[in-house]
Amino acid sequence: MSRFGEATAVRRLEEGRYQAELDGGFGFDEALNGGYLMAPLLRAAVDASPHAHPVATSANFLRVARPGAAEVWVESRKTGRTAAISRVTLVQDDRPVVDATVTTGTLDADATPAWCGERPPMPPIEECVGFDAGERDRGFADRVETRFDPATMGWLDGRPTGRPESRAYFRLRDGYEPDAFALALAVDALPPVVLNTGSSGWAPTVELTWQMRAVPAPGWLTLYGSGRLVNDGWFDEEVEVWDSAGRLVAQSRQLARTGRGDRREPRG
Repeated sequence: MSRFGEATAVRRLEEGRYQAELDGGFGFDEALNGGYLMAPLLRAAVDASPHAHPVATSANFLRVARPGAAEVWVESRKTGRTAAISRVTLVQDDRPVVDATVTTGTLDADATPAWCGERPPMPPIEECVGFDAGERDRGFADRVETRFDPATMGWLDGRPTGRPESRAYFRLRDGYEPDAFALALAVDALPPVVLNTGSSGWAPTVELTWQMRAVPAPGWLTLYGSGRLVNDGWFDEEVEVWDSAGRLVAQSRQLARTGRGDRREPRG
């Protein structure tokens, strides 16, 4: 099994209760990535459901999760022929860490869209900027492989564009191919779009809603992140995820806090 598979695995203890072991490698300074935290939560939701895919998830991040033992509690709210709805909670030290409503359904991998919007432009992958894994383990940055559109990386050199945006090609370094749980990671894998408005520091997610729109093809995913408003210490971030076959496979929107180390007004 790949590291991502092991890091997001859950073991059923009894009906509606699962055990997980959270991997510190999917975090920054032991604060675990929100997309990563959704993956074991969704594995438990799918295991408890008659349906195969988490088609809609709305998650509230209540406190910082730490590496180590955790439980996932699943409470069924509705079970139907086409969809089931559950309340799913990630718990550490008897305290809820992530609380979510998850709708599961079964998507047809061979379905052809009746209509789909146009995929946004993106430079060829060979023209994008990547960061190779170094000798020192950098946590999340070494678990995933990203190739960023240089036009959205000005913040890294102290030249933010003034627009909340981030775009990149994405995949897991361990060879784990895209599926529903990798999509949960992908929708929260970009650097916060608010960095390009002059903000800096950790930008914690408060609430994240995402939808799985199709079963992804193997290979690179492409992530398009943007925002509509940065105001009073809050910002929103929307992400579209497209697969290697050119299909829209996931969409997300989150509300987050701007970096606590920098309260400058955004430019642009």
